[in-house]
Amino acid sequence: MITLVPSWANRYADYWDTIRKRNLWLIKLRYGAVIMLSGFLVSSKLILELSFSGVQNIALILINIAILFYNLILHKSSKFVKSETGKFNPLHFSLLQMILDLSALYLIVYFTGSIETPIYLLFVFHLIIGSLILPGFVIYSITIIIILIFNLIVFFEYSGIIPHYTVGGLYNLPLYKNINFLLAYDVVFIFVMIISVFLANHIASQLYKTEQKLLESFDKLEAAETEKQKYVIGIVHEIKTPLTAVYSYLDVILKKILGPLDKQVEVRLNRAKIRSSEAVDMINDVLRVSKLRLLDEITNEEIELSSIIVPLIKKQSVNLRAKNIMLNLFDCRTVKRNIRGDKFLLEIAFSNLIGNAVKYVGANGQIEVDLMDSENEVEIEICDNGVGIPSKELNKIFTDFFRASNIKDKSYEGTGLGLSIVKQIIERHGGSISVASPSKLGSNARPGASFNIKIPY
Repeated sequence: MITLVPSWANRYADYWDTIRKRNLWLIKLRYGAVIMLSGFLVSSKLILELSFSGVQNIALILINIAILFYNLILHKSSKFVKSETGKFNPLHFSLLQMILDLSALYLIVYFTGSIETPIYLLFVFHLIIGSLILPGFVIYSITIIIILIFNLIVFFEYSGIIPHYTVGGLYNLPLYKNINFLLAYDVVFIFVMIISVFLANHIASQLYKTEQKLLESFDKLEAAETEKQKYVIGIVHEIKTPLTAVYSYLDVILKKILGPLDKQVEVRLNRAKIRSSEAVDMINDVLRVSKLRLLDEITNEEIELSSIIVPLIKKQSVNLRAKNIMLNLFDCRTVKRNIRGDKFLLEIAFSNLIGNAVKYVGANGQIEVDLMDSENEVEIEICDNGVGIPSKELNKIFTDFFRASNIKDKSYEGTGLGLSIVKQIIERHGGSISVASPSKLGSNARPGASFNIKIPY
């Protein structure tokens, strides 16, 4: 099997997608070619007043049927071609299409006058397309073969070795016997073929090299991100050690192993123990998220969704009362089926979404959490009538470090990482998340935002 794939493309899915799209484009274009050839055969007599011999008519009709036949086979088989380097892949499929098309074009050119027919210029068209798909050494080899075979046909016709088929009404003179005409047209044909292939292949090569550099840059960024996550894990783990020790010492003191404690001292030490415990839990959260990004580590357990949502809403009760926010939970599920996933990570995701709704809804705001289900998935919608998100920025809202322009100048704290992490967590569970603004609770003054999450059962 000829190796046609550049080494860098083995890991580049977009490269294969591009080749598949171009293959499909060629197949669709070929259907158009069949229609055009049929139209040419019909209109040549009625409109152009050209005439073909009986052999020419039969040959062109059979060629047209053959093109339609092999195109149908290519169309049906294209979906079975896999992107595997060592096997028959989309690039080999492209090469096969070119060989079939060029063979058909040779026959059409031969039966319509060879060098006398303007149809032979379609060789240039095919080679430009091939230059955008196939590697340089392949397309240059095909170009040389086309030039040699075409010149052989012209020479054999000139020498009388093979018959020449003239299109009646196109030329008054037998140009295929005029050596000056043959040389002039042949030189121009060769020049146009080589220059067209060179330019098209050069442009395609530059594009592929740019894609290669982008892929290498992406790999470097990915490696840097991996190192960063390892660094975070290492530093955070080191911070955890002394905090755990402090917690242990406080526990020993509060158990009064070292002696009795003053009541006020005991109260303050208990608070310190609680804060130490919270700090350790926070560090564990950071470690868990870092491992998620670095190692794709998630657990797989059965989870009842309300066991996550309800406690998260209760945790916001103080903020809700302080800002006079009305938060309603509507569980509209017909069957309360469990989902499978990492409860901790899902808690982080929904805590972020509900927390954002409380933060951005403002005083006297309204929040609604709806739980719905279908046969295959559970749907969670979190709506508010807060500040909302500018419509032009909706597609950027899940990007790392992105913060909407309508909150940057206000006193809202945040890093712009929360929604990016939420999206990663939901997608790791096979789900999807989308955002809309304004929401169904919104108004002109308070457009609000609505986040819709779908997680498969």
